[in-house]
Parts: sequence; C-alpha cells; structure tokens
Amino acid sequence: MERALVIGASGGIGAALCATLAGRGVSVTALSRRDHGLDVTDEASIARCLGALTGPFDLILVATGVLNGAGQPPEKALKSLTPNALAHQFAVNAAGPLLVLKHGLRLMPRDRRAVFAALSARVGSIGDNRLGGWYSYRMAKAALNQGLRTAAIELSRTHPRAICAALHPGTVATPFTAAHAARHPTVPPDQAAANLLAVIARLDARATGGFFDWSGARVPW
Repeated sequence: MERALVIGASGGIGAALCATLAGRGVSVTALSRRDHGLDVTDEASIARCLGALTGPFDLILVATGVLNGAGQPPEKALKSLTPNALAHQFAVNAAGPLLVLKHGLRLMPRDRRAVFAALSARVGSIGDNRLGGWYSYRMAKAALNQGLRTAAIELSRTHPRAICAALHPGTVATPFTAAHAARHPTVPPDQAAANLLAVIARLDARATGGFFDWSGARVPW
C-alpha cells in the first residue's frame, strides 16, 4: 500500500489532501501543530514528531504556511515592512518546509520513486511579479523555491528516483485566503487537493527541483 505523510494536516488544504489520499486507499500519516505539536518554526518539535515515525513514505507533502507574518497583513508598500513580519514569514514559509525535509529524508525510500513537495505560491515567482507589494510573503516563498531547488540537487545523489517540487495550489477557498481572495477565482479545498495530487502523479525524476502550478504548468522562477 502506498504511504503518505502530510504536514499541516489540520489546515484547509492539508485536511483535504489527507481525505483525498485516504479515499484512494493510501495509508496517510497526518501531522499538525494543533493536533500533534509539530511547529515548523521549532526544529525540536519537527525532530520529535518525525523521529517517532517509521518509513518509508512514497509522498511527503508540506501544506503549512502563513500569509500574515507576525499577525501583520501582507504589505502593500515598503513603509509597512517590519523585521518581525519578515522573520516570521521566513521561519514558517521558507525554513519550515526545509527543516521537515532535513528530518524527513530518512523516511524516503532510496530504491523507488518518492516525492517531497511543499506548497509554494505564484507570488513567489520573481519573473511573474508584475504588481509588487506583499514583500515578506513573496520573499519567503521565493526563498522556499530556492531551497527546494537546491535540495533536489542533493537528493539526486542519494535518492536518484526522488522528486522534490514546489507546488502552487491556486487560490483556495479557506480561512487562510478569505481576506485576500478579492476578485481571484477560488476553488474548494477538495478540488485543490485533487489538482495537486494529479500534478504529483505526473511528475518524474526529470521534474525534480521544479515549480509547478495546480494544472501542472511550470511557473517561472
């Protein structure tokens, strides 16, 4: 039976991913800060939670994230940028998923296909940035993309069939995005989960280190 580990399982997308995977007969291990004390800003909690698991997992998916760094809404201008918000964004959105990979790598098989994926965002694309604003969120997601790209190179040496990818889920109708969806079309969490899993299913080792949206299209760096 295929096995999956979902980090951030109590969130809208994370919960939908767990339900969709389980509905397909996948054995799902779900971890979250709310239910298990796994805080991606606290490496000790990551080490404790992942250290209690036995692999291998065919899929490790990090569905954590924050839009309001240190409780501050995304910045519309430089004057709103604060060190605390920037540091919080980086801790949750950039460092967190990489620390999960650091402690989760031992749970990934070396002899067959395995996927490590983390939720990124199109606004983390430097090439696609045409509106400005959202400084700390954009910067943290861009840093996540670079971290996953770099990790993919390392993984290719020890896990030649592994895939490490950044995924943009689109705008999903959850409390996470409620205040910022504006006129953007949204999809319900179950549809977002199905979209993401369809993309993951199509990825092969040549796609490792890539950045893909919900339809499977590559997103520019």
